[in-house]
Amino acid sequence: MIWDLFFNRGKSKDEAKRRLTLVLSYERKGLPPNFVDRLKDDLISVFSKYPQFEVNKIEVDIRKDKDDFDELWISIPFKQ
Repeated sequence: MIWDLFFNRGKSKDEAKRRLTLVLSYERKGLPPNFVDRLKDDLISVFSKYPQFEVNKIEVDIRKDKDDFDELWISIPFKQ
């Protein structure tokens, strides 16, 4: 337990699991490994033309929904 406090093993394990799940999702869908990063860069390029959006806060991810289906999740926040 004390080991976990110093080395934060619990979060590392969860992050490794999340990354592995992401890689497997990419492979099942035939997506390139950097798909999310490329899509995010494209979205930043497009939405940079519109001052209403916080392009530095754009988020792109592949997540599991409640029915265990993979879904593409994108957040493009408006400026406040």
